[in-house]
Amino acid sequence: MRLTCHQIPVNIVTMIIKKRAMNKTLMSSSFEKSHCALVFIEFQAEWLNEDGVLFKRLVQDKDTFRSAIAQAELVLASARKNGWIIAHAGLDLRDDPTYSLFGNGQNVLGLRAAIPRAGTWTGSGAEFVPPFVPMPGEFIVHGRSGASVLKNSTLDAFLRNNRIDTLFLMGFATHVCVESTLREAHDIGLNTYVVSDACAAFTRAQDEHFHQHILHHFGAGIDAASLVQQLEK
Repeated sequence: MRLTCHQIPVNIVTMIIKKRAMNKTLMSSSFEKSHCALVFIEFQAEWLNEDGVLFKRLVQDKDTFRSAIAQAELVLASARKNGWIIAHAGLDLRDDPTYSLFGNGQNVLGLRAAIPRAGTWTGSGAEFVPPFVPMPGEFIVHGRSGASVLKNSTLDAFLRNNRIDTLFLMGFATHVCVESTLREAHDIGLNTYVVSDACAAFTRAQDEHFHQHILHHFGAGIDAASLVQQLEK
């Protein structure tokens, strides 16, 4: 049975109206290419390979995850074709196999303990996966020490020195590193868009919670198709 608008909960109607208004605004405006950067967060083997440790252990809604990878690939292809600024923000601890950056995972909480326990990011899992392998002229972020890809990394200086004030975030996981980056970007004065269908959490419920309750406090959302239209203007 098809629901009428009077039968749909008010909060869902409000969300639909807000999303339509946001998309209309985006479609009627243009972004200044020289002041924007597309940031690809952790498009590496730990997440993208079917036998990646994080993909196997953490990702429950695998089809959603695969779809996000495909959408990000479309955005990347368009950005490369049209000469937009691209930054690859991974995590690579291959030169720190004992996790000294995180105190060897001893007497610490959160990811500082979880990453050493999982043994991730120090081997082949840290490799970028095609087509997300950085190309000449694309910026590779180094020095990152936190969930946010801006934390103590070269990305902050890269953005400031190139007068970039607008970011488009894609990657993994939505409710961890993408959200942490979004929050920090907001606090240092950057306008940040999360490409909704080019990010994924471990479950759809986590993604929905982020988009309904977190995103609007710190930035805005845009879907991959709408972003590609902007990139090709």
